[in-house]
Amino acid sequence: MSKEEFQRTISNFASEGIPFVFLVDFEMEQFIVSSLKKAKKNGLFYDIKGNSNFDYTSSIKENKIAVIKTIDKRTYQKAFDLVQKNIIHGNSYLLNLTFPTEIKTDNSLKSIFNSSKAPYKLLYKDDFTLFSPECFIKIQGNHIFSYPMKGTIDATIPNAKEVLLNDKKELNEHFTIVDLIRNDLSMVSKNVTVTKFRYIDVIKAKDKQLLQASSEIKGTLDENWRNNLGNIIIKLLPAGSISGAPKRKTVEIIKQAERQKRGFYTGIFGIFDGKNLDSAVNIRFIEKVKDSFFYRSGGGITAQSDMIFEYEELKQKVYVPIS
Repeated sequence: MSKEEFQRTISNFASEGIPFVFLVDFEMEQFIVSSLKKAKKNGLFYDIKGNSNFDYTSSIKENKIAVIKTIDKRTYQKAFDLVQKNIIHGNSYLLNLTFPTEIKTDNSLKSIFNSSKAPYKLLYKDDFTLFSPECFIKIQGNHIFSYPMKGTIDATIPNAKEVLLNDKKELNEHFTIVDLIRNDLSMVSKNVTVTKFRYIDVIKAKDKQLLQASSEIKGTLDENWRNNLGNIIIKLLPAGSISGAPKRKTVEIIKQAERQKRGFYTGIFGIFDGKNLDSAVNIRFIEKVKDSFFYRSGGGITAQSDMIFEYEELKQKVYVPIS
C-alpha cells in the first residue's frame, strides 16, 4: 500500500466509523491497514490495554532469552562519535541511537506475545512482535493526546524518583522531546498545552521495576478530524520520541549512524474503534529474520551523554516483560 492509499483508506474508514488496525514502518515505506474484522486473517494480532483479538492460552511459558551477539563496542563508539559530532555542530540536540542484538529463545513470537505484559502489544505474522509501554497518539472526542517517555531509572536505587527528577541530563532530554511533540501536535491541532509534566510510571523489566518519566500533551482537533485522519497521522511521523530533534535532520543522521533500515521497529501501530483512536510507538521489539531472532533497542543521545553508559543501557533494555 502506498502512502497515498494509506491516507485515503484510513480517512475513509474513520469517516464511516469502521474499526481498523494500522501499522507503519519508521522509514515510511511500508503501510498496512486492515479492518478489525479481517485483522486475524491478515496476520495482525493486537492488544491495546486489554482490547485484543488474540486468543490467550491459560498456560504461560517463561520467556527466557539469551544474548548471542550485541553490537561490538568499537562499532557503537563510531556511531556514537558521529552523533556527538553532529550535536556539537548544532545539527541535532537529541538523537535516538538504536541497534539490533541477536538473541536465542526457545519460544515462538506467538508465545512471547502471549506471555509479555505491556499496554500496547502487536504480533505480525511470524515476522515480529512488540510489547511497548509508549503511546504515540490517542484521540478521544475532538482531543488529541501524546505521552512522550524520556528518563528511566532502576526503582531499587535509593530515592530513585528524586534522583531521576533531579538529573539534569534527563531533564534536558525530556524538555527537548516535550517541545518537539508540542510542535508536532501544533501542526494538526489547536490550543496545544502540556497538561502534565514529568510524572512517573512504574514499568516491569525482567525481575525488577523501572521508574519512567513521562509527560502529557493535549490539543484540540477540528470536528471533522475523522475525514482527515490519514493526513493527521502522516504529518506526525516519524514519532519524535524515537527519532529526535530537529526531526528531519536528525533522521538523516540516524541513517548515517545506524547504517541499516529500522523497518517496523520504532514505527507505529494503533487501532480505531469506530469513534476514538489509540496508538503506540513500536519499541520493545523482537523480529525474526530467517531462523534468527533480533531484539531492537537503543536510547537518546545528547551532548551530555556518556558512551559507556549508553552502550550498557542498550544491552540492559534487551528483555521480555513477563509476570
